[in-house]
Amino acid sequence: MLIMSIIAMVLALICYSVGVWGEKISGKLTKFNLSFFWIGFVFDTTGTTMMSIMSDSFKFDIHGITGAAAIVLMAFHAIWATIVLAKKNEKLMTKFHKFSLGVWIIWLISFLTGMILNVA
Repeated sequence: MLIMSIIAMVLALICYSVGVWGEKISGKLTKFNLSFFWIGFVFDTTGTTMMSIMSDSFKFDIHGITGAAAIVLMAFHAIWATIVLAKKNEKLMTKFHKFSLGVWIIWLISFLTGMILNVA
């Protein structure tokens, strides 16, 4: 299960990064970006669930706190992106990347602290 959870987390990193940076580079939120937000969220939730089962506890450390915040923010981010695209709000579609980058940075901190704290 450890290998599968690591693979899920790496796939989450790849997919979420493709969605966020694709949006940033293109300058506009698209269905392509949205699909990668959701795929990244699914992989992150899967990996987090598997790792939680293996650890059998939640730790109130930098990884635990940023991880919990990141998964909530990722869900909110994907839901909000879905709403923005459904409403076809051009103004929000071009400014959405500012929020995306913030969520991605929090997620990345959680990813990196999880790696650093659990490798030792």
